Amino acid sequence: MTENNIQMLPAGVWRRFAAMVYDGFLLFAALFVATLIPELILNADNLGSTPANDSVVHQINQPFHGLLYQLYLLAVIVVFYGYFWRKGGQTLGMQAWRLRLRDIDGGAPSWGQCLIRILVGSLSLLLGGLGYFWVWIDKEGRAWHDIASRTRLDRLPKD
Repeated sequence: MTENNIQMLPAGVWRRFAAMVYDGFLLFAALFVATLIPELILNADNLGSTPANDSVVHQINQPFHGLLYQLYLLAVIVVFYGYFWRKGGQTLGMQAWRLRLRDIDGGAPSWGQCLIRILVGSLSLLLGGLGYFWVWIDKEGRAWHDIASRTRLDRLPKD
């Protein structure tokens, strides 16, 4: 794969993990806000409770939990990654580590490809990162989720 006649190299395992750590901090913040929004809407009566007026909230009700809550957070994760991958092929962590995601034809991945990438990548992590370490075996330097989603994660050259 070339970009402006520059040979693109496949992303290595450690660079992928480093980008995941960066993105993990940003994703944590996004999930925190995503959890806070329904809490504020559904428990608006707790907004006026402060130590200054002697009404301290000792326990916040959890109106949003269980399977519905997990599906909501999964949707936030899919939208988070899907938006960045489809917009420019990079999340913030991928920008920091000079990585770019493209489909095998060089275009932006589809929403379906993004979803497959997230699901297979998660499975790979649950199996001790085995799918990520597959990069060392595959002749094209692809991880399981690259293969399953028909995408490539390339290392960009230094400017």
